[in-house]
Amino acid sequence: QVQLVESGGGLVQAGDSLRLSCAASGRAASTNTMGWFRQAPGKEREFIGSITWSTATYVADSVKGRFTISRDNAKRLVYLQMNNLESEDTAVYYCAAAPVVSIVTRLDSFTTWGQGTQVTVSS
Repeated sequence: QVQLVESGGGLVQAGDSLRLSCAASGRAASTNTMGWFRQAPGKEREFIGSITWSTATYVADSVKGRFTISRDNAKRLVYLQMNNLESEDTAVYYCAAAPVVSIVTRLDSFTTWGQGTQVTVSS
């Protein structure tokens, strides 16, 4: 059974940076590709980016240039570095895992989800 636990969320001011972490446990193959999503109140869950085991990455245009994804396979950690945060970035951020070896962006490609961590950006 795969488990994902996000951490690092909090309340920050616009322009600040924040790094989220996602710790994975369980069957490694089920976490070959990892992704980050976010969901703001009243909105659908939005894809942010994903990273493969070999660290190929893809980041959505909406956050490209401000957000980056990385991973430490030995520690089974995935990171979301968020810079120059804006009030529109306020949301619950979710880590997700997909048992595939390529970049995936669809929500339904991910089979395991973390519980989410709240990020609030004050303007």
